[in-house]
Amino acid sequence: MELSEAINKRTSVRFYEEREVDEETLRELIKAAIRAPTASGLENWLFVAYKSKDIREKLYELIKQGHIEYFTERGLPEEKMKKLLKRFEEGMYKAPIYLGVFINKNVKALKDEKYSELEFCFALESAAMAIENLMLKAVELGLGTCYIGVACFEQIEKELKKMAGLGEEYFLVGLITIGYPKGEISPRERKKSVEEVLKII
Repeated sequence: MELSEAINKRTSVRFYEEREVDEETLRELIKAAIRAPTASGLENWLFVAYKSKDIREKLYELIKQGHIEYFTERGLPEEKMKKLLKRFEEGMYKAPIYLGVFINKNVKALKDEKYSELEFCFALESAAMAIENLMLKAVELGLGTCYIGVACFEQIEKELKKMAGLGEEYFLVGLITIGYPKGEISPRERKKSVEEVLKII
């Protein structure tokens, strides 16, 4: 598969087949992820695969509650909230793997504290690039992925770290669902054109 094809096919997949993703495939995804640029060569990322049935069930409930909170805060009308809950009943975001992407805030290149915030941003950027690498590799392997933003809510992040036995030095950059897409998927067109988002000076 050409890179351009993987880029154009990548989309957020919310429904998955009840089919396991084997460990070798997971390793292929992580190999792709860690080829991403990493600020100062620190590689201060950690990938936690939440794979066991019990943990995935707990995670699924957390994700559901996070979405309810998010859309309640956004003022989603009651009718649309019912539709959202129905989609959860149908198994939206139920995946064979939830992948937590963390950074270790204590791993730094510079000792002076005045650079701490900047180095934190560098680490976030490195992890974000690793996530995109992983997502594109997933397309090549016939897998689907979705970034679950609500997982970064404080109470959910806390539970994710607790499940993985991680200390406060770890920060969750994102939770990604990974699995084989259920049904047809069609990438959405972008609302803005290249001309609208590109400024050449």
